[in-house]
Amino acid sequence: MIAYLDCVGGLAGDMLLAALVDAGAPEEALKAVPGRLGLDGVRIEVKRVQRHGVGALSLDVVVPHEHHHRSWRSIREQLIAAELEGRVRAQAVSVFERLARAEATIHGVSPEEIHFHELGAVDTLVDIVGAVTLLQELRIERLVCSPLPMGRGIVNTAHGALPLPAPATATLLADVGVPIFGVDLEAELVTPTGAALASTLAEAWGPMPAMTLERVGYGAGKAEHAERANLVRVLLGSATREQSEVALLETNLDDLSPELVPDAMERCFQAGALDVWVTPATMKKGRPGFVLAALARPAQEPAVAQAILAETTALGVRVARLRRYELEREHRTVEIGGHPVRVKLGRLDGQIVNVAPEHDDCAAAARVMGVPVKSVWAAALAACGQER
Repeated sequence: MIAYLDCVGGLAGDMLLAALVDAGAPEEALKAVPGRLGLDGVRIEVKRVQRHGVGALSLDVVVPHEHHHRSWRSIREQLIAAELEGRVRAQAVSVFERLARAEATIHGVSPEEIHFHELGAVDTLVDIVGAVTLLQELRIERLVCSPLPMGRGIVNTAHGALPLPAPATATLLADVGVPIFGVDLEAELVTPTGAALASTLAEAWGPMPAMTLERVGYGAGKAEHAERANLVRVLLGSATREQSEVALLETNLDDLSPELVPDAMERCFQAGALDVWVTPATMKKGRPGFVLAALARPAQEPAVAQAILAETTALGVRVARLRRYELEREHRTVEIGGHPVRVKLGRLDGQIVNVAPEHDDCAAAARVMGVPVKSVWAAALAACGQER
């Protein structure tokens, strides 16, 4: 299942939760989140509203006793101790870790020294864990997000009056090269929580991917804006068997130290490349060299090209547009010796034709268990086969 976030009025945690419920995610799964986090007395209220004549859901996290100051360490310990499925816990920790790194960058300290204020509030915990939970309930295998609208002005925070977009929001979005555009509206349209969720979980940014549309949900923000509907729209569908467009970026290199090649490849992946590889080649005057190539979605093409130019000695990057057939993709998580291991499944006409455990997860579990990586890989393959 593919989910496309159409951020008409921006993006906030409560808006995303409301849109996912409106699109068919079970409301009871969301309302169980505070209990799973050990947040006694916290409840979630969902109601139907209208924004510019469009029916949508609005969500409130009702907190009887709020504590604004929470350290990143205490939040991480709370997430680890919570009654959460392995993949939900791992993704929630990743989202909060990204928030901690963004705050650390702004304040010039290490992430472990960060104490969250508004970001550490109970409603943010619920927003993040709730969003990951609902995406899993909907069996979302691929999340794509539209470019984000940015308002201007000032927002009042625990650190004082700050410019919009908030420094944490700007840092989070810049970290992964998110496409944004300004709107003439004095309001915070994208919150740090929304930015952290999207920058961590979205696989791609830009236009809507090809899919067979099945469901649509609308989530409303609290404010009413005359200039634009304060809505997030989520569109759910299944991947089509049509070809998808990809960009092939290449450059010939004969003067780059081989020690720097892995760094260039990793930078390309960080910029959004689908795949990166190196091919030996004979250059002019018979000099040995290689071709660095990367495959990317059109939306990520500029960022990947910039990564190649920044990390190599190339003076230019050639680009070709290609089309390719893709299998329907699904991710599952199995537990091997109490450790979560993600497994990628490839489907053709609904039938599983490829199964591939994630090597990094297998290696991490093997290190803790003191066993060969190949044994964890084989166990994950077998466990996934039993769940078919």
